[in-house]
Amino acid sequence: MKTSKVLVRAKKGVPTFQGSRQRHGLSSLPTRAASSLSATSASSSSATVPARTLPRQHALPTSSSAAAALPARLGRRSYASAAEPTGPLSRTALYDLHVARGGKMVPFGGFEMPVQYAGQSVISEHQFTRSHASLFDVGHMVQHRFEGPGATAFLQRVTPSGLKELAPYHSTLSALLWPGTGGIVDDTIVTKLADDESYYVVTNAACRDKDLAYLGEQLAAWRKDPANGAVEHRVLDGQGLVALQGPLAEEILAGVLADPAATNLPELYFGQCRWASVKVAGGRVVGDVLVSRGGYTGEDGFEVSVAPADTPAVTEALLAAAGPERLRLAGLGARDSLRLEAGLCLYGNDIDDTTTPVEGALSWIIGKSRRAETALERGAFHGAAAVLGKLNTKAQEGAGGAPPRRRVGFEIAKGAPARQGAEVVAREDGKPLGVVTSGCPCPSLGYRNLAMGYVPFGYHKAGTELDVVLRGQRRPAVVTRMPFIKTKYKKAPA
Repeated sequence: MKTSKVLVRAKKGVPTFQGSRQRHGLSSLPTRAASSLSATSASSSSATVPARTLPRQHALPTSSSAAAALPARLGRRSYASAAEPTGPLSRTALYDLHVARGGKMVPFGGFEMPVQYAGQSVISEHQFTRSHASLFDVGHMVQHRFEGPGATAFLQRVTPSGLKELAPYHSTLSALLWPGTGGIVDDTIVTKLADDESYYVVTNAACRDKDLAYLGEQLAAWRKDPANGAVEHRVLDGQGLVALQGPLAEEILAGVLADPAATNLPELYFGQCRWASVKVAGGRVVGDVLVSRGGYTGEDGFEVSVAPADTPAVTEALLAAAGPERLRLAGLGARDSLRLEAGLCLYGNDIDDTTTPVEGALSWIIGKSRRAETALERGAFHGAAAVLGKLNTKAQEGAGGAPPRRRVGFEIAKGAPARQGAEVVAREDGKPLGVVTSGCPCPSLGYRNLAMGYVPFGYHKAGTELDVVLRGQRRPAVVTRMPFIKTKYKKAPA
């Protein structure tokens, strides 16, 4: 098969940590509860679980603010998404634990967060996650509740997910979309709780101000129509969220459950959640803990949502029960390289306000029941006409209907990796084609230089040969399928 020749030219910049951007995970879903939003998806089976109520917090203020402009950050490795919230840095419920255990704290999504821990390197934390298990603090993520008879219809307006078909206590990776363009406001994990009137949603910390302004505007517009069902939106400020990731995650979590048989982790599958109770120090039992199977690393694992006051005790219980030979804390650095190997997006790098789900290779988040209607008054999602018009790429290819660009994976020859912002141009004539959005040497794959980025439709096919020019040297590369590693999500039997 004939391959297209493309040149990737890196712009100047030093590969250094940037604390002003975040990824979930689909935490995370693929958490994203990407997030980062992490990786998580809906499953066909469901569990019968009694409904609970997460702690009530402040009501959402309405704002008319427009989307914040995304700063251009070229040639550097970054770990966070979108524009940094302004004002003093916040701290999660685990800040004191991080400091006591040697966490190197950096600004991240408006919080002080650990990038790595004393006595460990980013690489060792990455490898330990793949071989054993790691615990990540993702309490900086924004946790929401949407409730009321209009909750399903409202969320189906602002996201392309098929939530009517989603079973209770199941989650799906999704995205908030801009009206008209269908650009991604933020990636998110949407979880249906007891029924069609109760949802748990997780969004990115660094997008907090933009997301709350967007949701406030959308709710205000929704409430102007008396035919729309009522929707209550609450932000669970301070709610703890920890991600337990790795092959030992299930047995470690089972060891702290107050009633393992009732929680039944062996039959809790990827993209499902369940309420649980956890044993902590002093014989105390912490209830109303929401356990979701998913994460942002490509490994099996869980994201655990806990009341603020109980988050340190639950975290300490996990660490103590497992011991350091099975479970260790890990920071932002390892989380970034783990998600890249799993082919998961980092908002602000790999997707942003200008990216549609089709361009971002996220067409699968568009529910099958959402792929025909384009009129908002008849239940379409924001930007449906723009997004669905580019969805059937096989039929549209060559007819002018294909998306203008696509997110793809790259493998680059050994040497300096291509970082965010590297320009992609055609080898034949130097015509600019796109950019690299994320990249690093990947520890799980022999430190192969892997990256993702955007190229025009037609250049996106696996096997397309590329060249990368870094530090004045041209090196070969090739478009590669993602995820780069074999993911280990525990999915429900077919």
